This record gives sequence, structure tokens and C-alpha cells, in this order.
Amino acid sequence: MDSAAKATNLFASFQQALLIFTSIVYEALPFILLGALVAGLLEELLPPRLLMRVLPRSRFVGILGGALLGLIFPMCECGIVPVMRRLLRKGLPLSTSTAYLLAGPVINPVVLMSTYVAFSGMEETLDAGGKLAYQMGGPAMLITRALLAYLVAVGASLVVDYLWRKYGAEKLLTASALPNPNQAEEDKTRDMSVKSRVNRISATVLHDFVDITTFLVLGAGLAATVRFFLTHETIAAWTDSNIVLAILLMMGLAILLCLCSEADAFVAASFVKMAPSAKVAFLVLGPMCDFKLMALYTRVFKPRLIISIFATVILLVFLGSLLVHQVWTNVAPILMSDSTLSLTKNLGS
Repeated sequence: MDSAAKATNLFASFQQALLIFTSIVYEALPFILLGALVAGLLEELLPPRLLMRVLPRSRFVGILGGALLGLIFPMCECGIVPVMRRLLRKGLPLSTSTAYLLAGPVINPVVLMSTYVAFSGMEETLDAGGKLAYQMGGPAMLITRALLAYLVAVGASLVVDYLWRKYGAEKLLTASALPNPNQAEEDKTRDMSVKSRVNRISATVLHDFVDITTFLVLGAGLAATVRFFLTHETIAAWTDSNIVLAILLMMGLAILLCLCSEADAFVAASFVKMAPSAKVAFLVLGPMCDFKLMALYTRVFKPRLIISIFATVILLVFLGSLLVHQVWTNVAPILMSDSTLSLTKNLGS
């Protein structure tokens, strides 16, 4: 290849990396703005006493409920971060907040619907020999993704609760996420006029938006740099035979690509012949652990907690995906037997 061709390919790769960078930033910015707006409203309008009244006394029940909050407050992984930080400042337990942070980007109506649509019809996929490939269709992938995400979020949050009991909030949270001990006294003296409250909400929104966006840009830049060297063809060539390698590679891809949880199902579905369990690993891990989230979490968590959360999530997703593979390979031929007969008849006619 001559120098001109190399220069052309390099320029094309640079353009692709730049497109990836801008797409990640532009895709996430509206959700960060929405999250910052919700966070500002919570900071100003949500009384800590009310929050304490509605919270269950049991930490475990709080974790179970926190992992389902995405059904009521649907937000992507970027928008949840500023909301969670403000809830922590209001006194929401760390373990409950973590359960919402991890499960919310997956267990919400928008993401579940996109997963269903992206994988609809996938169950009819045939292998090279013309036989049913036993891929997960929309309903199966939706249920599997939501269930594994819920279990991983609950498991990781239990670890977080243990760390909180052992070390305390001061060693796990940044100063901007710690509960304000003087909140009650400040509420008594602050100006409660409409103009003052709007000004405080605006200031909080601006602060959170700028703060979180700075680290989003850093994470997007890192993701674009990695994808400069990693192509779709390379990934497909590495995942043909070994299920463990396929799961690990798709988990690594989820960390590198930094996709929004509302769009990642369509990317996973594009790997048509990939093992379903590897796609599940990609869809569960990505909204909980990727480069942009690593950067965003530094605004809320200290390194000890970030490492603990990511290590726990990665381990649980890997083990859960292996379990999904074992279950699916045994159950799929039974569940899809009618589909096999139907396809055979159609092919014969």
C-alpha cells in the first residue's frame, strides 16, 4: 500500500473516530441536561423529612425497591448520575442509590421497548446449514436482560452496603455527594420567594450540567480513541468458537463503546450470529460500566467505591451470562420446537 492510500485510510479512520466522539456527546447531552434539571428540582423542592418517611427501614428492601425505580423515573445512565448525587445529599441511602444507578438505565420502559423491537424476529435466524440458530427473540431478550440487570444491581448494591457499614460515607463519597448536616438550619433561613427558588434551581442545574459534561467529554474521547483501532470485523473474527471468549469480548466492547442504553440493543442485534448470552452480557454491562461512566462516577464516588462497584458488576455479569448460556442452550430447543416445525414446513413448501 502506497503512502497516499495509507494517508487516505488514516484520514477515514480519524473521521470515523471523530464521528463516534460527537455522536456519544450529542446523544448523552440531552439526558445530562434532563438529569441536571431533575436534580435541581429535587435539591430545592424535595424535603429530606419526606424522603426519610417514605424510605423502608430495611436496607435490603430499599435495595430491592431502588433497582425498580427506573420503571417510575426512566432515565439513561448519564442522566441518572446528577439525580443520584442530589438524592444522596438529601439522605437517600447509598445502597438504594446504587441500585437505582445500576438498574435504572436498563429497567425502564423506553429501554425495554427498544430491546424488544431490536430483537423482534431474531428467533427465526438460521445457521449456515439452514437449521434454527436458537437466537433470542424480542420477548426472551427483554426478560433475560431485565432479570440479569436486576440481579446484578441488587448484588452489587449489597456489596456497597457492606462497604458503607465498614468504612462510612466519608471514605466512599466525594464531598459534593455527602448529605448536608446543616440542611434543616439552612432551610429555615433561606429566602423562599419564587424568584429566589428559581435562581437556586438554575444555579444547581448549571453547576451539575457543566460538572458532569466535562467528564462525559473525557470518556467519549477515550471511547473514540479505542474504536479508532477496533473494527466490527475484528470482533466478529474473535468470537466464533469459544463462548467464554465471546462473552468476555462483548463485555469489553460494552465498556469501550460507551453506548446509550436506549440505543445499544440495536448494536447488539447487529451481531446476528453471536451467542445470545454474549449479547446479554453486552446489554447488561454497558449501562452499568463503561469509559464515560468511569469518568462520571468520579464526581460522586471515591476510587475505592468505584473499583469495588465495577469489579463486582463485571464479575456478576460474567457469571450471570455463563448461567444464561447454560440455561438457554438447554431450554431453547424445547421452547422453540414449534417454531422449528413451522420453519421446516415453510422451507419445504
